[in-house]
Amino acid sequence: MPTPNKTFRFGPVAVANAAANLLNGAVTSLAGPVGLTLTQPVIYIKHMRAVNKTGTAATVSTYIGATGGSAAGTEFMWNATSIAANSSIDFYPGGAGVRLESTDFLTGAASAAATITIEGECEVGFL
Repeated sequence: MPTPNKTFRFGPVAVANAAANLLNGAVTSLAGPVGLTLTQPVIYIKHMRAVNKTGTAATVSTYIGATGGSAAGTEFMWNATSIAANSSIDFYPGGAGVRLESTDFLTGAASAAATITIEGECEVGFL
């Protein structure tokens, strides 16, 4: 019988003005008890919020792909989306949420450093 997923909060984390890692579920050691083979977890994004903590509009972009990546075709959630001064935007995917494999990195970039903070609610589980 599968184990239920565990809910967790991610962030808040400041978004840099160059693409940087925000979220990845890879476990560095899968060493376990004798007779048990552990597997990498998967993450399901349930909600994300981007907050502009400054007095001027700023933009945010997020991507799913390689570590530190911002390659064309990997845009996710917001793509150069403007957030009004001292305001926030939310993302709520439907269904089970957006699945991130252990090899997937959620990365992001803002129009200026220290303007945007991202936090979210996710679930982690094992197959």
